[in-house]
Amino acid sequence: MADQPASPQSQQQVQIRVDETKMTTSYANTIRTNTSLDEIVLDFGLNLPMQTGQGQQPTMVFAVGSRVVMNWAGAKRLASSLQQAITSYEERFGEISLDQPRTQQHTG
Repeated sequence: MADQPASPQSQQQVQIRVDETKMTTSYANTIRTNTSLDEIVLDFGLNLPMQTGQGQQPTMVFAVGSRVVMNWAGAKRLASSLQQAITSYEERFGEISLDQPRTQQHTG
C-alpha cells in the first residue's frame, strides 16, 4: 500500500507560546565553532584587546559569554534563518562589508 498524503482534516494546527521569562540577552562580536559527527558547538563572545607593555606583542582575549550546542538539522535551520535575515537587511540598508568594522548600527 502506497503512502498517502495526510488530508487537511487530519492535520492539526499547533499553537506556539514563547516563554521569555528565563531569557538572558548578551552581545557577541565573535564566534568559535567546534563540531562532531552529531552536533555543532557555537561559543559566542567578545574579542577584547588586552593591554600589554611596551615592546610586547598585542594580545586579543576571546571572552566566551555563552555556548549553544545544536544538532545538524537545527544548525541548518539556523543558517537558513540567518540568511533570510541578512538578505532582508541588505535589501534595506545595502551590502554588509566584512572588510571594515561597522560604525553605525541599524535596527530593523
